[in-house]
Amino acid sequence: MLRKRFGRLAVTTLAGAMLMAVTACGGGGDTGATSASPGASDAGAGSGLKVGLAFDVGGRGDKSFNDSAYAGLERAKTELGADIRELSPAGDGSNRGAMLQQLADAGYNPIIAVGFAYEPELKTVAAEYPDVQFAIVDAGSVGPNVTGLTFAEQQGSYLAGVAAAAKTKTNHIGFVGGPESKLIQKFEAGYVAGAKATKPDIKIDISYLGADGDFAAFKAPDKGKIAAEKMYQAGADIVYHASGDSGQGVFQAAAAAGADKWAIGVDSDQAQTVKEPELQKIILTSMLKRVDNGVFEFIKANKGGAKGGQTVAYDLKVDGVGLSTTGDHLSDVQAQIDEAKQKIISGEITVPETP
Repeated sequence: MLRKRFGRLAVTTLAGAMLMAVTACGGGGDTGATSASPGASDAGAGSGLKVGLAFDVGGRGDKSFNDSAYAGLERAKTELGADIRELSPAGDGSNRGAMLQQLADAGYNPIIAVGFAYEPELKTVAAEYPDVQFAIVDAGSVGPNVTGLTFAEQQGSYLAGVAAAAKTKTNHIGFVGGPESKLIQKFEAGYVAGAKATKPDIKIDISYLGADGDFAAFKAPDKGKIAAEKMYQAGADIVYHASGDSGQGVFQAAAAAGADKWAIGVDSDQAQTVKEPELQKIILTSMLKRVDNGVFEFIKANKGGAKGGQTVAYDLKVDGVGLSTTGDHLSDVQAQIDEAKQKIISGEITVPETP
């Protein structure tokens, strides 16, 4: 589905530093197979900290959302001496609750659920294991022993929109989203707002790869490629994706479209996470969503005695979101991006959360 949409809704965020304040107060596996981190048992020797992490659909190796979460887990292993274990869900995510129970039964505490889709299962499991501390990425707290880790995706996407509008040569850009959920709409809303603020007459194509709840849309590079191909063929020269592993197809379409065609990555610095040189060079920038920082800070705070029941937001004020600079493709427009960032931080610009 291709369309142009615009909308406004004010959004406010909490300070990302709340986790440390709480501490001070004391208060790709499609088969459902599990995987324990190599050397995990040795890493946690003597620390007493056992951390479990349940990936979103797509699992480790998606070069995006899940890999960013794993980077935070690995940091906890290195810096905090944590014994870590990660599990990947079945392709349809049907065993999410079972994975959380498996980690809790194995003595892992805390446990991180990666993705808002865990919300209903986590609410039940957290109540069954009141002595275990949980965190959920991209959702609010669902219990007294659950910490919500949320991100201002719309703010980082606004900067991506500024960058795209400032760099386009055709005055035509695009956006490819995974499932048409409220979360992915935050990426779209911010991107469109940033682009329109920079060039009011810019043309923006919008395509989603699935309906709300269709998590397979995060694992469909073929669909991502087709959607992006249509945009490049229609005249767009920059396409931003928020579609998980499906973004690989967007990168492939950009590389095949010829000179002066670009793609914008998401979550991780994808110019560094993709392996193919021909794809690395067409990534203009990536909207960084610092899930790694959120996961690590939660683990660190938990080790310090923090308890759940809180929802912590990571925004531009605490560098919870931002843009990558690999390849130095934005140096000529960096001043515009920095100006927009400061206006968001100061409150002069309120970024919409919905299209």
